Amino acid sequence: MATTVSPLAPAAFPSLPPMAGVRFATANSGIRYKGRDDVLLAVFDAGTTVAGVLTRSKTASAPVEWCRMALPHGQARALVVNAGNANAFTGKAGNATVQATVRAAAELAGCAPEEVYVASTGVIGIPLAPDAIGRVLPGMAGSLSEDGWEKAARAIMTTDTFPKGATRTAQLGGKTVTINGFCKGSGMIAPDMATMLGYIVTDAAIAAPVLQSMLSEFTERTFNAITVDGDTSTSDTLQLFATGKAGNTPVTHREDPALADFRTALEAVMLDLAQQIVRDGEGATKFVTVTVTGAESDAAAKHIGLTVANSPLVKTAVAGEDANWGRIVAAIGRAGEKADRDRIRITIGGTLICADGMEVPGYDEAPVAAHMKGKEIDMLIDLGIGPGKSTVWTCDLTHGYIDINGSYRS
Repeated sequence: MATTVSPLAPAAFPSLPPMAGVRFATANSGIRYKGRDDVLLAVFDAGTTVAGVLTRSKTASAPVEWCRMALPHGQARALVVNAGNANAFTGKAGNATVQATVRAAAELAGCAPEEVYVASTGVIGIPLAPDAIGRVLPGMAGSLSEDGWEKAARAIMTTDTFPKGATRTAQLGGKTVTINGFCKGSGMIAPDMATMLGYIVTDAAIAAPVLQSMLSEFTERTFNAITVDGDTSTSDTLQLFATGKAGNTPVTHREDPALADFRTALEAVMLDLAQQIVRDGEGATKFVTVTVTGAESDAAAKHIGLTVANSPLVKTAVAGEDANWGRIVAAIGRAGEKADRDRIRITIGGTLICADGMEVPGYDEAPVAAHMKGKEIDMLIDLGIGPGKSTVWTCDLTHGYIDINGSYRS
């Protein structure tokens, strides 16, 4: 795990309040890391509902396949996550490890196997002993606590340089409800469903189908709108749990107007977490916002934005603090979406650089160069052909990325 904290990191982990209906414990499994906890156990009260989005990778991990089977049941009593080994591309051995882990957690929580959720993150292709994770769970039961959010966030880190958390409150049915979340992610970030690993818990009473509707909708504007390196993980998992302990009248319809404030707060938590992942991008020194307007559709705008955000030429120009707008033009052109050279307008840091098919006459690069030296870089692309708009977030590409990934397994 990286030792130098990202220069883009928040000042501190936020204060996430205890939440009725969920308790956490962490421990060291000995799978890979020494001197730190690398297993997370969460136990939920009976009646907790759950939703989730999972990687669409065709080489998904064994834990992802288990969650895909369990999610339609909509109930959760336990969550087990380990760091250091992804349990991906591990064949039948991977399935055996998941089964053993689920059995141990189900016995501890006193629940059915399909109420247990699992996730693994780390190196791909190294089999785990069937009891590698399950054997540490019984010893964790005595340390379960409602006040373990930061420890939980730290236990699931791999190349992360800081733990990631967020919290909001909302009004729902006359009750104040809380939404807490934490996640991990730093490299292999181009989510195709969610994030690397992310867990959000609320004390609201909301039916599983309603949770699923909101999670799927907001994922597209948050976790699916970030990229660090253009790679999608085998293990991407994002789950939302609702313990129902806040005392609100249970919400059973996704169109319930009472959900308005909750929806706003939930999306805010998701966006906060997603952006923290970009701020912890491997080797990152700059946080980049790419906004696309005037596209043929929102989907086209997002595709163009991600094409720009994933361009190694654009990302290295940002790292070098070079306002090389020609690289942005090139990325727009290869995105394959409708564009008109003479209508494209590109603005960096509030300064219009190109319009009418060429550089703006009299363009002064000085303010843009000054903007590029900062940690927060803003790019606005207006295609001028339609109503589509989208915002995506990325980071620069530095030699630090190579250093981390060139020695990841050693």
